[in-house]
Amino acid sequence: MRTRTLALFLSAAVMSTALCGCGGQGTAGTGSDGANTSQTGGEPPANELTVGIAQDLGDSLDPFTMTAAGTREILFNVYEGLYKPDASGDFIPALAEDCAISEDALTYTFTLRDGVQFHNGTAMDAEDVVYSFNTCAATSVDSSLSAALADLVSADVVDERTVAVTLAAPNSDFLAYVSSVYVVPDDYDGQTTAPVGTGPFRFVSRSVQENVILERFDRYWGEAAKVDKVTCKIYEDGNALMTALNGGAVDLVCHLTTSQVQGLGEQYQVLEGTMNLVQALYLNNAAAPFDDVRVRQALCYAVDVDAVLDLTADGHGTKLGSSMYPAFTKYFDDSLTDLYPHDPEKARALLAEAGYPDGFSMTITVPSNYTPHVDTALVLAEQLAAVGIQAQVVEVEWNTWLTDVYQGRNFETTVVGFDAANLTANALLQRWTSGAGKNMISFQSSEYDALLEQANAITDDGDRTSLFRQAERVLAEEAANVYIQDLADMVVINKSLTGFQFYPLYVLDLSQIAWTA
Repeated sequence: MRTRTLALFLSAAVMSTALCGCGGQGTAGTGSDGANTSQTGGEPPANELTVGIAQDLGDSLDPFTMTAAGTREILFNVYEGLYKPDASGDFIPALAEDCAISEDALTYTFTLRDGVQFHNGTAMDAEDVVYSFNTCAATSVDSSLSAALADLVSADVVDERTVAVTLAAPNSDFLAYVSSVYVVPDDYDGQTTAPVGTGPFRFVSRSVQENVILERFDRYWGEAAKVDKVTCKIYEDGNALMTALNGGAVDLVCHLTTSQVQGLGEQYQVLEGTMNLVQALYLNNAAAPFDDVRVRQALCYAVDVDAVLDLTADGHGTKLGSSMYPAFTKYFDDSLTDLYPHDPEKARALLAEAGYPDGFSMTITVPSNYTPHVDTALVLAEQLAAVGIQAQVVEVEWNTWLTDVYQGRNFETTVVGFDAANLTANALLQRWTSGAGKNMISFQSSEYDALLEQANAITDDGDRTSLFRQAERVLAEEAANVYIQDLADMVVINKSLTGFQFYPLYVLDLSQIAWTA
């Protein structure tokens, strides 16, 4: 555990820029760590790809119990559902050839593709699909998916290539949830440590805190992956990651900051998208003084989000006002973005009204391996000091954050980003209902709960959208958290690689990435 100040942050940013500027360019050949490297326009020595990632995968690789966004990001290449999202956000047939929906919208009949094989060599059939639906319904840690599957009356085998899924009530988002029900073998029990799916890559091995290795699955039912092997190397230390980049030891790195991508070698290009995350200063609503809405609102007025974006990302990123990011176009309410304009005087007045005329002290616990969150926390601490709130930034290792903050709810505030497991409003909003196990901030609002319940009880898309947007307004007006941004996603990729695509979900599709001659 360690603490830092804004001065250290600014110093680190300068050092990071200098480090990027003085690194040597990669040469054709294999790096000391076995990475695949090449000069711009050159042909790689082997058809392999090395990806740098900021955190290890979670303890469980089981598709129904994995929790970390970074784990889902990589295993998107290993697991598949009957349908899957594409880069445009549309749902396209995957393990199902097509789907027939009954007139009452209660029964979905899926025709399965012929000849699909799991990575362990067994053939996929209707029994595996039914098993996967039932297992996911019973064990999923995704609260929105669990809620949707709770309305599942049955999943039945019609014949070897046909499955009928019957719902208790129509659900216009059901195909989105289907895409999150990954199909696995019904006679395999090793998913936690050695996952078996049907995707374009098969899992090979994992060395904890070192790497995860995937290989192209040559019996894949669809278009084959372009590279033979992917090594995901883990760099939880940002300086080590930058050293690897400057030495040409990695070919692709996502989720970098603007300062980290300055001055890289000529073999790289920088792509910019968004991370599809809701970054915020998340507040423990069950702990004083954050159990007082006036204190939470004071924090919102004390924070200058525009300055946060300028100081941490040179103005890149998209401001948010609630737990919804812009890729969810119809649900995103931009009117909430400036609900709390920067107003230190109003912040002080609210603090005094709540009984804290001289402010108070607090901690911001942040995972040390996520530079954007650390940088944001440091800037927030400086801004809060201007209204009398003394915020200490405490950096902890990822596993500690996951255990103590996320699971144990033993924290005051934290800076992190939450993603959506699927393209539904529920994926971002369901977690904040009063009884949700993933409601780490312990937010309690009967009005919010009722709006989510109403939205999920009707099928009219316009009415559902309106109710979801009303729920977002409750989160904003109650200042459940201090909402910051959907972070800019700076991706560094070797110029000799093509095929990288940004998705509206937090996933990394490795199947289309290829080396050019």
